[in-house]
Amino acid sequence: MTIAPSGTAAPSDQGVGPLLRAWREQRRVSQLELALRADSSARHISFVETGRSRPSEEMVLRLAEHLDVPVRERNALLLAAGYAPRFPETPLDDPSLDALREGIERLIQGYEPYPALVFDAAYHVVAANRGIMMLLDGIPESLLRPPLNTMRLTLHPEGLAPRIRNLREWRGHLLEQMRRQIALRRSESLRKLYEEVSAYPVTVPETDDSPEQPDPVPYFALPMRIEHEGRTLSFISSTSTFNTPMDVTVAELAIETFLPADPSTVKYLHSLLS
Repeated sequence: MTIAPSGTAAPSDQGVGPLLRAWREQRRVSQLELALRADSSARHISFVETGRSRPSEEMVLRLAEHLDVPVRERNALLLAAGYAPRFPETPLDDPSLDALREGIERLIQGYEPYPALVFDAAYHVVAANRGIMMLLDGIPESLLRPPLNTMRLTLHPEGLAPRIRNLREWRGHLLEQMRRQIALRRSESLRKLYEEVSAYPVTVPETDDSPEQPDPVPYFALPMRIEHEGRTLSFISSTSTFNTPMDVTVAELAIETFLPADPSTVKYLHSLLS
């Protein structure tokens, strides 16, 4: 599956002081602690938050860095403080990102026969390899129309949900992940997506009815156990992002890979996609 462009969001029109205070409180950092991290003073932080002092562009970026504010929201902070956005938001189909797209495609293709995909901040799938497409075999066309959404595909009662043997556990893991992202990004569209997918019914038994393995595998993370053509495959997922990205689009991309969690899954995937 080829890479597709992602969406954008509008910045907040709040003043920079209340926005910074909200981020500080969300991170549970005191004014004094933030001041020490940013080489400032608690008095200055207080003045900035109450609007008595206008922070410099450098100070806005420094505070955002120490509060781990997402790149998109750093632009919103700069705008609220009266400065131009620092970080561009380049469409994924822009020629300047050719190298990025090619690199992502090579990465997920190189991960085959194991599943791997790339999604944006709204969980829209922008690239996927043959391992993912194998798992999506038989999914209704209505769920496969662009933009594909990884949460809908996974939790919808006509999607992968009926095939996931430990759906309640995996569903809880995904919903908690979404709650963390909503708190981090404060995205209304992400909140609406959460409300939608969390309302989907659970369509399989709570317990895994697959035969017990003679030698149980000591999992180090929650596996996703999914049925495929009469077999139960087991995966551990890992999500990676780009280090210190300088573009909003790139900053919001995530690469999720699925590592086989038992020898039988390894053997099956190699035989199927080799």
